[in-house]
Amino acid sequence: MTVQENITGPLTTESGAPVADNQNSETAGAGGPVLIQDQHLIEKLAHFNRERIPERIVHARGAGAYGTFTLTRDVSRWTRAAFLSEVGKQTETFLRFSTVAGNLGSADAVRDPRGFALKFYTEDGNYDLVGNNTPVFFIKDAIKFPDFIHTQKRDPYTGSQEADNVWDFWGLSPESTHQVTWLFGDRGIPASYRHMNGYGSHTYQWNNAAGEVFWVKYHFKTDQGIKNLTSEEAAVLAGQDADSHQRDLRESIERGDFPTWTVQVQIMPAEDAATYRFNPFDLTKVWPHEDYPPIEIGTLELNRNPRNIFAEVEQSIFSPAHLVPGIGPSPDKMLQGRLFAYGDAHRYRVGINADHLPVNRPHAAEARTHGRDGVLYDGRHAGAKNYEPNSFGGPAQTDRPLWQPSAVSGVTGDHEAPSHAEDDDFGQAGTLYRLMSDEEKERLIANLAGFIAQVSRDDIAQRAIENFRKADADYGKRLEAAVQALRG
Repeated sequence: MTVQENITGPLTTESGAPVADNQNSETAGAGGPVLIQDQHLIEKLAHFNRERIPERIVHARGAGAYGTFTLTRDVSRWTRAAFLSEVGKQTETFLRFSTVAGNLGSADAVRDPRGFALKFYTEDGNYDLVGNNTPVFFIKDAIKFPDFIHTQKRDPYTGSQEADNVWDFWGLSPESTHQVTWLFGDRGIPASYRHMNGYGSHTYQWNNAAGEVFWVKYHFKTDQGIKNLTSEEAAVLAGQDADSHQRDLRESIERGDFPTWTVQVQIMPAEDAATYRFNPFDLTKVWPHEDYPPIEIGTLELNRNPRNIFAEVEQSIFSPAHLVPGIGPSPDKMLQGRLFAYGDAHRYRVGINADHLPVNRPHAAEARTHGRDGVLYDGRHAGAKNYEPNSFGGPAQTDRPLWQPSAVSGVTGDHEAPSHAEDDDFGQAGTLYRLMSDEEKERLIANLAGFIAQVSRDDIAQRAIENFRKADADYGKRLEAAVQALRG
């Protein structure tokens, strides 16, 4: 990689104002929600959403199918969500799988997280659960997301993904150590979309009819069993059939072999959050199962293929801001950023009336808004008034929030999230490593070493290795030896 001359001077906003903090979003107190007055955050996310057209900036390469969610356990003690109100109740769904970094023409069988974006067509409107096939992520604050994705995409000079960029960022962002261990382990390349788990990843709020609050994490455990590809197997498959995962999903449903997932949740009483040993809203952390055991609540089956990939898969939109009564957000700083960024991306990419398309339209009732006009507007509102309040009988507010309010305190500012007793960037990565068999560790080390060895600078390579050493001494020792053997 040819080194280019760097721009010198302080980091600024688009208007030239110096940036005080590019690592932490501005929040209402150390543990509070992100503030929309954080102009630097909003500018970064809005600019990032508009960097590529017309495909998705991330998760461009995808496949999808329709299905059914069936509730198998009474969860009314935790949530008043109507679609979760009665055992045996079924809700139509649409699930879009994807890779993250590759473009629309890339191959399916690559080492990359997989998107797991699920739309529930509920009687209270659409509920979108936008997750991945891993329970954690690389970063914990949305202000760093554009920078992270820039390292995964093509370098502006070489036009290729560069190991220097990837490992420079990961080495300087030690919070990524846990997710990188997931990614370069055996589950980094699923054999198909059917043979992997899905996770809501973020923490969400459930609230019941009495107004009690619970924090929840979602797990979708594949009933087909976990199957993965080695790096060597994936390289062959990607070269032979770039559409391998999409084809497998479509053909499975065509022959009536409908893939299913067992749906589980972890539930934390709201009062536990402040004193839990990890920050429960940190996307780089899991809640260990011994603390909050997963509870089985339902099954998800995919049983119908889209009739047109572009109309239904590529134009489908998902946003974690699409919530229903009984379910709300948490102070997770990555989730807070996504509440804005996903909707903004779709308004730009598909259009302001993307919700009019059949795949995105609520099934229970027509959306009742006062929004009008714009590209693709279908005139659905005819001559009805487009303002509120009005005296002509138009839709009005319910005066009942979808979720319960959260208490906040402190002064505004670019805060790091509050620290909990066992918060660090390495502990859970080390635990994951020690849970692996010797064979799994060998493959993990080989996968990581092969990529780190491509880095052009020793300091970048060594910094990356040190993060894994902090997770586990044996992890770092074996990785360093493997990298040195490859670099000579």
